[in-house]
Amino acid sequence: MPGDLYGRPRPDRGIRVLDSIVETRLRWTTLVNRRDPQMRVDDRRLPLVVVERRVEAHDTDVISLLMCAQDGRALPPWRPGAHLDLELPSGRVRQYSLCGDPADTHAYRVAVRRIPNGGGGSLEVHDELKVGSKLTVRGPRNAFPFVLPGFGSSAARVHFVAGGIGITPILPMVRMAHRLGVDWTMVYAGRSRETIPFLEEIESFGKRVTVRTDDEHGLPTGADLLAGVGPDTSVYCCGPVVMTQAIADAVHELPGVEMYSERFSAPPVVNGTPFRVELARSGATVDIPADKSVLEEVLKTRPETAYSCRQGFCRTCRVRVLDGDVEHRDTVLTADERAAGDMLICVSRCTGDRLVLDL
Repeated sequence: MPGDLYGRPRPDRGIRVLDSIVETRLRWTTLVNRRDPQMRVDDRRLPLVVVERRVEAHDTDVISLLMCAQDGRALPPWRPGAHLDLELPSGRVRQYSLCGDPADTHAYRVAVRRIPNGGGGSLEVHDELKVGSKLTVRGPRNAFPFVLPGFGSSAARVHFVAGGIGITPILPMVRMAHRLGVDWTMVYAGRSRETIPFLEEIESFGKRVTVRTDDEHGLPTGADLLAGVGPDTSVYCCGPVVMTQAIADAVHELPGVEMYSERFSAPPVVNGTPFRVELARSGATVDIPADKSVLEEVLKTRPETAYSCRQGFCRTCRVRVLDGDVEHRDTVLTADERAAGDMLICVSRCTGDRLVLDL
């Protein structure tokens, strides 16, 4: 936002008023997203086309895709922390955080790291999606909304932590915080400088950012990642489970610090008990250990089973329960959907010893 429309050294009053209105609007919208218990789930399907493909890490394992509507129209708005569900050519559905600029109303950008031994989604993105490729996405929707200090958050400052590809939801938050003059700092961690994406852009923010790489500094502790964090701070982090847990443990010892995080892998099963699942269509039975999810074990028998987030909020793995009682651990199914027998098998479990699923 310029200080004055005509280049004068003092700020223009109209610009100051407009800037205040824009900031208030941004804060109000973010607050609404945070308080929405359904996380504003949006299942609209949008036909997009890839218009740009770029390598974003020096080791070439991370690429970004810039996608526009196939008919050129403006795209639905989004807030920092939002993601898209990409329907890949194979039929797989995978979620990727939006890492572009929310002000660009005609394009979405996502970045994807190649994971050779993963579920196949990242390899498909790298190998199949070229400039000109057409695909359908669902969303955008937000399970990791950014709340600005002073409105919806009692914190006075923000500290960001990103691990590797975890920079993707954090990057738009950093841009917004910087643009609006928020007091913020950041630690960006990764295996090496060659492996972490968007490094040049992050380093352009100057001394507010600390880059830590394992090959130069060793594996970071929670205290390393929260260096300088004091009371009245909101911590936003995204990265590997081990890193996120280390930060959570460290935050627990810091009074007056709020933490918000997003994982890019399934959370561990907590307080689980073993039970058996029967797959009604095939007659197969699957034993679910106390520390494994239904989805994880069902995939061994039915590898074509649809899934995406593995965290209980995208609905991709929803199935109908034909018999048995469900312990719902998701965050999105309504009371009516649960009463009708729907279940998200990536996180929810059985309260007894047996479930029959419509699979």
